[in-house]
Amino acid sequence: MAKIGPRWKVQFRRKRGGKTDYRHRLRLIRSGRPRLVTRISLKHVIAQSVRATPSGDLTLASAHSKELEKLGWKGYTANTPAAYLVGLLCGYRALKAGMKECTLDLGKYNPIYQAKVFAVLKGALDAGLQIPHGEKVLPSDERIRGEHIAQYAAKLKDENKNAYHARFSAYLRRGLMPEQLPQHFNEIRRVIVAQFGE
Repeated sequence: MAKIGPRWKVQFRRKRGGKTDYRHRLRLIRSGRPRLVTRISLKHVIAQSVRATPSGDLTLASAHSKELEKLGWKGYTANTPAAYLVGLLCGYRALKAGMKECTLDLGKYNPIYQAKVFAVLKGALDAGLQIPHGEKVLPSDERIRGEHIAQYAAKLKDENKNAYHARFSAYLRRGLMPEQLPQHFNEIRRVIVAQFGE
C-alpha cells in the first residue's frame, strides 16, 4: 500500500525568508567562476569575492564602507561614490588573492540601471577584474564622483540653509562641505590606488 501523507515539502529557511534564490545561486555556481557578492544596506556597502567549494563558500577578499573612514573618507558610507570606492578596494584585494575574473552576484536585488550595486561593479572593473556586464548599467563618471550630490547641496544651501544643515549634518560634522564631495572622492581614490593598486 502506498504511503499516505502531505505532498508538499517545507522550503529552505532562507528561501522562506526571501533571502536566497537557490535556482539563481546554482546557475552562478555552475558557471565555474568566483562571484563578486554585493550588498547595500541603509548605512553601508559590502563587497566580497567568493568562491564556492563543496564545504561552503570561501571568501577570498572583502571590503566594507566602514573601512573607507580609516582611509580618510568623510562622506556618507552608503552613497554612489562610497559604493564605487568599496568596489575598487575589493577589486584590488581580489587581484592580490589570485582572482582575475568573476561574476556579479546581486542576490535578490532587482537590477536598476546605474544603481549603487553597479557602482561597486564599476569600481571592481577599474581595479582590473574581468566581469561580464553591459555598458548601459554602469553609472556615469559624474555620478560616481558625486557631482549630483554636490549640485543638490549647492542648490539647497542657496534656497534653504536650515534644510541644508539638516540634510548634510553628517558631512558637516566630519568637516566636509558636501559641495566639495567630487574633489574629496578623487583624493580618496588616489589613496586607495596608491596603497592597494599595482
